[in-house]
Amino acid sequence: MTKIKIKRAYEPAEETDGARVLVDRLWPRGLSKKRAALTLWLKEIAPTSELRTWFGHDPEKFEEFRMRYRVELSANPAAVQTVASLLKHEPVTLLYAAHDEIHNHAVVLAEYLREVLAKPEKVKSKRKR
Repeated sequence: MTKIKIKRAYEPAEETDGARVLVDRLWPRGLSKKRAALTLWLKEIAPTSELRTWFGHDPEKFEEFRMRYRVELSANPAAVQTVASLLKHEPVTLLYAAHDEIHNHAVVLAEYLREVLAKPEKVKSKRKR
Protein backbone atom coordinates (compact mmCIF):
# COMPACT_ATOMS: atom_id res chain seq x y z
CA MET A 1 0.00 0.00 0.00
CA THR A 2 1.30 3.44 -0.87
CA LYS A 3 1.99 5.65 2.09
CA ILE A 4 1.58 9.31 1.16
CA LYS A 5 1.31 12.04 3.77
CA ILE A 6 1.13 15.79 3.48
CA LYS A 7 2.33 18.45 5.88
CA ARG A 8 3.44 22.04 5.96
CA ALA A 9 7.09 22.51 5.15
CA TYR A 10 7.50 24.48 8.38
CA GLU A 11 6.60 21.49 10.56
CA PRO A 12 9.60 19.63 12.00
CA ALA A 13 10.93 16.57 10.19
CA GLU A 14 10.09 13.22 11.75
CA GLU A 15 11.49 9.75 11.13
CA THR A 16 8.05 8.58 10.00
CA ASP A 17 8.06 11.14 7.16
CA GLY A 18 10.13 8.90 4.92
CA ALA A 19 11.15 10.81 1.79
CA ARG A 20 10.38 14.51 2.28
CA VAL A 21 9.42 16.06 -1.06
CA LEU A 22 8.81 19.78 -1.40
CA VAL A 23 6.07 20.16 -4.03
CA ASP A 24 6.02 23.97 -4.28
CA ARG A 25 7.39 25.87 -7.26
CA LEU A 26 8.77 28.57 -4.93
CA TRP A 27 10.97 28.01 -1.87
CA PRO A 28 9.00 28.55 1.38
CA ARG A 29 9.72 31.99 2.84
CA GLY A 30 11.97 31.92 5.90
CA LEU A 31 12.67 28.17 5.81
CA SER A 32 16.30 27.09 5.89
CA LYS A 33 17.45 24.17 3.78
CA LYS A 34 18.70 22.42 6.91
CA ARG A 35 15.35 22.75 8.69
CA ALA A 36 13.47 21.60 5.58
CA ALA A 37 15.42 18.30 5.64
CA LEU A 38 14.38 17.54 2.07
CA THR A 39 14.94 14.41 0.10
CA LEU A 40 13.89 16.21 -3.07
CA TRP A 41 12.52 19.55 -4.28
CA LEU A 42 10.15 18.54 -7.08
CA LYS A 43 9.19 21.94 -8.53
CA GLU A 44 7.88 20.44 -11.75
CA ILE A 45 4.99 18.67 -10.00
CA ALA A 46 3.63 21.95 -8.61
CA PRO A 47 0.81 23.79 -10.36
CA THR A 48 1.93 26.12 -13.12
CA SER A 49 2.51 29.73 -12.14
CA GLU A 50 -0.56 30.71 -14.17
CA LEU A 51 -2.82 28.26 -12.33
CA ARG A 52 -1.37 29.16 -8.93
CA THR A 53 -1.89 32.87 -9.60
CA TRP A 54 -5.45 32.32 -10.83
CA PHE A 55 -6.32 30.23 -7.75
CA GLY A 56 -4.78 32.65 -5.24
CA HIS A 57 -5.70 30.21 -2.43
CA ASP A 58 -9.34 31.27 -2.71
CA PRO A 59 -11.44 28.46 -1.16
CA GLU A 60 -14.33 29.35 -3.48
CA LYS A 61 -12.15 28.49 -6.49
CA PHE A 62 -10.83 25.24 -5.01
CA GLU A 63 -13.04 22.77 -6.91
CA GLU A 64 -12.19 24.40 -10.24
CA PHE A 65 -8.52 24.54 -9.20
CA ARG A 66 -8.65 20.82 -8.33
CA MET A 67 -9.94 19.96 -11.82
CA ARG A 68 -7.41 22.18 -13.61
CA TYR A 69 -4.48 20.92 -11.54
CA ARG A 70 -5.43 17.29 -12.17
CA VAL A 71 -5.34 18.02 -15.91
CA GLU A 72 -1.83 19.44 -15.46
CA LEU A 73 -0.78 16.35 -13.49
CA SER A 74 -2.15 14.05 -16.20
CA ALA A 75 0.09 15.82 -18.69
CA ASN A 76 3.13 15.42 -16.40
CA PRO A 77 3.76 11.66 -16.05
CA ALA A 78 7.51 12.04 -15.45
CA ALA A 79 6.99 14.01 -12.23
CA VAL A 80 4.31 11.58 -11.06
CA GLN A 81 6.68 8.69 -11.80
CA THR A 82 9.38 10.35 -9.67
CA VAL A 83 7.11 10.17 -6.63
CA ALA A 84 6.04 6.62 -7.54
CA SER A 85 9.70 5.57 -7.59
CA LEU A 86 10.28 6.98 -4.12
CA LEU A 87 7.19 5.18 -2.82
CA LYS A 88 8.69 1.83 -3.82
CA HIS A 89 11.27 2.25 -1.06
CA GLU A 90 9.65 4.28 1.71
CA PRO A 91 6.71 6.48 2.68
CA VAL A 92 6.60 9.92 1.07
CA THR A 93 5.62 13.17 2.76
CA LEU A 94 4.57 15.94 0.38
CA LEU A 95 5.61 19.31 1.82
CA TYR A 96 3.88 22.59 0.99
CA ALA A 97 4.04 26.14 2.35
CA ALA A 98 0.41 27.29 2.06
CA HIS A 99 -1.36 28.36 5.26
CA ASP A 100 -4.65 26.67 4.35
CA GLU A 101 -4.30 22.98 5.18
CA ILE A 102 -7.48 22.01 3.30
CA HIS A 103 -7.48 24.12 0.14
CA ASN A 104 -4.01 23.64 -1.32
CA HIS A 105 -2.34 21.81 -4.17
CA ALA A 106 -0.68 19.17 -1.96
CA VAL A 107 -4.13 17.88 -1.00
CA VAL A 108 -5.04 17.50 -4.67
CA LEU A 109 -1.65 15.98 -5.51
CA ALA A 110 -1.93 13.36 -2.74
CA GLU A 111 -5.45 12.40 -3.95
CA TYR A 112 -4.24 12.16 -7.53
CA LEU A 113 -1.19 10.06 -6.64
CA ARG A 114 -3.24 7.64 -4.55
CA GLU A 115 -5.71 7.16 -7.42
CA VAL A 116 -3.12 6.77 -10.16
CA LEU A 117 -0.81 4.49 -8.17
CA ALA A 118 -3.71 2.26 -7.14
CA LYS A 119 -4.30 1.55 -10.85
CA PRO A 120 -0.88 0.88 -12.38
CA GLU A 121 -2.46 -0.68 -15.48
CA LYS A 122 -3.98 2.72 -16.34
CA VAL A 123 -0.58 4.41 -16.08
CA LYS A 124 1.02 1.80 -18.34
CA SER A 125 -1.72 2.02 -20.97
CA LYS A 126 -1.35 5.80 -21.15
CA ARG A 127 2.40 5.47 -21.80
CA LYS A 128 1.95 3.03 -24.71
CA ARG A 129 -0.21 5.40 -26.75
